[in-house]
This record gives sequence, structure tokens and C-alpha cells, in this order.
Amino acid sequence: MLTQLHIQHFKSWQDTELMRIAPLTGLFGTNSSGKTSILQLLLMLKQTVESADRQQVLHTGDEQTYVDLGTPYDVIYHHKEQGEIQFLLNWKLSQTLDILDPESRKNTILFSIDSLSFEAIIEVVPELIYIKEFSYKFDYDNNKYVFGMRRKDEKNTPNKAKYELIAEGYSLKKSPGRKWALPPPVKNYGFPDQVNAYYKNASFLSDFVLAFEKLFQNIYYLGPLRDYPRRSYAWAGQQPQDVGRRGELAVPALLAARSLPKISRGRGHKRQTIEERVAEWLRELELIYDFRLQPIAENRKEYEVRVRRSANASEVLIPDVGFGVSQILPVLVLCYYAPEGSTIILEQPEIHLHPSVQAGLADVFIDVIKTRDIQIIVESHSEHLLRRLQRRVAEEKEDLKSKDSALYFCQTTANGISQQTLLKLDDFGNINNWPDKFFGDEMGDLVAMTEAVMKRQMADEGE
Repeated sequence: MLTQLHIQHFKSWQDTELMRIAPLTGLFGTNSSGKTSILQLLLMLKQTVESADRQQVLHTGDEQTYVDLGTPYDVIYHHKEQGEIQFLLNWKLSQTLDILDPESRKNTILFSIDSLSFEAIIEVVPELIYIKEFSYKFDYDNNKYVFGMRRKDEKNTPNKAKYELIAEGYSLKKSPGRKWALPPPVKNYGFPDQVNAYYKNASFLSDFVLAFEKLFQNIYYLGPLRDYPRRSYAWAGQQPQDVGRRGELAVPALLAARSLPKISRGRGHKRQTIEERVAEWLRELELIYDFRLQPIAENRKEYEVRVRRSANASEVLIPDVGFGVSQILPVLVLCYYAPEGSTIILEQPEIHLHPSVQAGLADVFIDVIKTRDIQIIVESHSEHLLRRLQRRVAEEKEDLKSKDSALYFCQTTANGISQQTLLKLDDFGNINNWPDKFFGDEMGDLVAMTEAVMKRQMADEGE
């Protein structure tokens, strides 16, 4: 689970400064203020991890990936011809990483790690991206350790660059023989195979790489736009990895979840199937009364989503109840379908939802971070979602504390530089540094309307 993020020279961000990433992290702010760019950096790293190309430093994307960021020119700060993108990630491991001493035959633990830090400097030149330096950092037994790689000779062209190993706090022993320079790293975070050949005791470095990959394999994403609801959904028994970028796999995921263990609702509550939990939320949010999936006929692989809007209403198919249900359904499914300990990135989940349902999203998020150890990173324009979160902090709902959330307001300067402000949310739900015109100029509109009413009334009295 991510705990901190720092981005420099990426798109509209010159420097995000070090951001705390909490179990529930919200990005609010004006349009084109850089909120989405923060999510895009994480998604670009995820699709880079999943890419089959070991030499691709950053997979900026295409139509099939989570994000399509274009060319190197498009991702560098303010579209400069060249520059350095830097980012730092700190995260808590899902379980303690015990690294064995490669020089011991008794499975002696060399390091025992609960959290890791990763930092990379990526050089962008015209039509080319290459890694300048990367490093993993951690503390163990009151000592600090750093392992990574850096470019050795700045004079060579990037495609001919040679690299050297970074090792601080621990001595890596070179194997006998000619001292060859190392080839480039794998992607932007991995050690090439030659490291194990050139060093006697460096085999454990791959454990850091696996931890980095696991972090991003456990990140799930749902975009702001949805597929239109269908009258039938095909499912042949496959188990989707997620619900799809547009929620197109939400129904197949629900069907696949029938074979999964029931999920916990917390202490004192009966365990439920994912399908039951989703149906319960749809009722609590007052969107529909009843929800079920059924095959269109016996021995068919096509399924219908049938709903009732009230206890006495007739069953109808999901396309016949408006877009709100199909908008929130993938959000609910993903929150309970993703494995425990995962990170979920959501873009504007409130689109097409009534204000009361937008507020209810906050309750959904609180439930999953508390009962499923899920981390939610959400970009939103919803004041209703934020106000409900403030209220729940004040009520101490589900033992929710202000430290469980990190809320940011993003805006741009006159020069087009993105800036973020961490909102100071106290344990009574108050935001003590509420930004000017956070959700528009509500007070200005009220004053203007009052003045207009008074002016018209005075004009009517004068006639």
C-alpha cells in the first residue's frame, strides 16, 4: 500500500512536493489542475510493469493500455524538448520481506523489511526515454541501505550508455574476471541478469524488483466513462482480473465471484458474497430495491441483470432504469472484487449520480478501507462526497480518524504550473484551510442573486 508519492517534471507538475498517500486519498480541484496527471504517473508505471518489453523504460501507452500519454514530448514538464522526470514512491509491504543472506548456507536472514522506498530519475531527450538512475532504500536494525543503478558515462549516447551498481550499507563482492560495465536496467526499476554474474552476493536484489512489481500488480483502475448497460452479458466461466477500464467486465466479475470465498463485513457482521454486498449497497443508496443476475435460458452463457426499483415494482433489465445504476455498479464490484490489500484508483466516480448517491460513495469507501484493507485514491469534483467524509470523521463512523484520509486541492498558477495543498482535516471533520472558491463561488452567487432580487423588487415598487 502506497504511503508517499513525490513527482517532479511530469506534465504540468514541476514539483508535487512529498505527498502523503492515506488509505483514502482524495484529489480535488479545478479542471486541468494536474489531478489526473498524478493518477496517470501511477498508471503509466503499472502498464510499464505489465509490458513484455524489458527495454521499455516507460510505456506511455496506446489504445489498449490504462492511459495513452503520447510521445516523450507529451510527458515531460511543459512539453520541453528534453529534461528529467523524477518520482519517489514509499510503500508498506503486504507482508514482511525476509531477505536471506546469499553467503550463508543456513538460511540466515540478512534483512527483514516492512516498507520500501523507490526513486528514479528518467532522462527524456527528443524521441527517446532512458533511465539515468534508480534506487531502492530501506531501514533495518537502525541502519540505512540503498541499492540501485546509475548511468556511468554521461558522454556516451543514451543507447550506448553503461551503468554501475549502487550499494550503500552493504558490500557487494565482485566475481573474479574482467570487470565489465553493466548494461542498462530492466525497464526503469530492474537489475539486468548480468548483475548476478558480475557479483557473488547480489542475488537478493531481485527481491526488491519483485516487491515493486507486486505493488503495481495490486493496483486496480476504473476510469470515469462507462460502457452502456446491456440487455445481456456473455460469460463462459472466465475470471476477469478486474472490472475493465470502463466497467465493461463488472457483470462477468460478479458471476466469477460466485466461486470466491465470502467477504468479511467486519466484527459482528455475517459474511456475504460479493453479489449480496453489492445488492445491499444498491438498496442502501436507494437506487434500486432488488438486484439479481440470471441466465437468459437454461444452459446458456448469456446473462441478464434484472432489477426492481421498489418492492411492488416489476422486474426490468438494467438498461431500463437509467444510467445511475450502471455508473456505480462497476465501482461497487471493484471495491469488493479486488483482493484485500489492493489499491484502487477511481476517476470521477460521481458522474451521472444524484447528490445523495455521491455522498453515499464516501460510505462505500470508508467500508472497504476499514473491512478489506483496501486503499482508495479518488479524483473527484463532488462536494457531496467530501461533505459526507467530513461528517463521518466527526461521527467517528467505523472508527474513522482524520489520519485515515489525505485530501488535496489542486490548482494551477498563472504560468500553468500545477500546485497542491493538503487540506487540514481535524478529528471533528473541519477543514481548517478551506481553499477560496473550492467548489465554485457559492457565496458570490447568493449575494448576486439577492442583489438582483432586491433590484427587481425596488423596480416593481416604483412602477
